[in-house]
Amino acid sequence: MSEKTGNKIGDPKVQTREDRLKAALKANMAKRKAQARARATATDISEEE
Repeated sequence: MSEKTGNKIGDPKVQTREDRLKAALKANMAKRKAQARARATATDISEEE
């Protein structure tokens, strides 16, 4: 992914934004994995009945 705005990677504002985006992505992926596990468990339980 290339920078179109011309901001330098060493710029503290850019780094802070990158850190926030990284943290948000990590949290989102964890949430999706938890939802997928819950769906899989619910499917397994309903198939056993």
